[in-house]
Amino acid sequence: MDRRHFLHLLQAGSALAALAPMGRALAQLNGNASIVSGFPAGGMGDYVARPMAEKLRGRYATSVTVESKTGAGGRIAVDYVKRAAPDGLTILQIPSSPMTLYPNTYKKLNYDPLADFAPVTSTVNYAFVLTAGPGLPAEVKSVADYLKWAKANPAQANYGVPAAGSALHFVGMMLQKAGDTPLTAVAYRGGAPLLNDVLGGQIPVSVSVLGEVMPYIRSGKLRGLAVSSPQRSTFLPEVPTFVEQGYADIVVQEWLGWFLPARTPADTVQRLNTLVREGLQAPELIESLAKSGLQPVHQSPDEFARIVRADQQRWAPIVKAANFTAED
Repeated sequence: MDRRHFLHLLQAGSALAALAPMGRALAQLNGNASIVSGFPAGGMGDYVARPMAEKLRGRYATSVTVESKTGAGGRIAVDYVKRAAPDGLTILQIPSSPMTLYPNTYKKLNYDPLADFAPVTSTVNYAFVLTAGPGLPAEVKSVADYLKWAKANPAQANYGVPAAGSALHFVGMMLQKAGDTPLTAVAYRGGAPLLNDVLGGQIPVSVSVLGEVMPYIRSGKLRGLAVSSPQRSTFLPEVPTFVEQGYADIVVQEWLGWFLPARTPADTVQRLNTLVREGLQAPELIESLAKSGLQPVHQSPDEFARIVRADQQRWAPIVKAANFTAED
């Protein structure tokens, strides 16, 4: 190789190196991306959305913020993102129920979870816990004990749930059917007031998100009677599953999922998916999520779309058997 040829290659390489940062800058969306949550700030969704916003800022978009659009069990946020421009700047973070359960419980929804959205990935899974408080006798330590007590005390056989028509509500309905025991659901406006009443003994048991009751079960203030996951939770390994206790059909886990509006370019969907995967692998985020009973998960957009569809189909016979219709 002569000197002139060498210098030509060196100049070409320098030009390509100079263009590389420009290519990365072009890949970043120009503007403010908003992660829209359907539930109030300070809740479980923030444990994912806020640290992820920090990791996406300057990589996915110029800036990334978190915004709450509360009300109607998450449907206001879903509708808001559905109507947003498909430019990748409006991201929906939503629990699975509005996308998988609600299509089976509401006679009419103003959105289609798959036709109106581009699924990106789920970010975490979490289980539910049938939890007993001081309003239930101390000798009640299992699901069988609880059903026996409920049959003997029908006027007190209430269980609290954070919202009517939620997946947690259906865990109670499934238990009622499987145990052939009348149980009365008491719906609260969120997990915090429900937790206060369970701790205070105003309601004997609740079906709660694992992360919300985990500290109180560990401290002995509450008792975990059963978890709804397929296997025991690594966060509460001492609490048996419903399956272990003879209720094979009571297996319910929710996920927290990310969606973009339909017609968002496929390369934008994939780029967000990749960056979320990288963020979920950060040791500090894994440790932080574990403190809230949240298990990081990730799928490709196609895999996540199949999960959404399969979960919709799984809920259909459960809702039909419960003869439940949600009220607007």
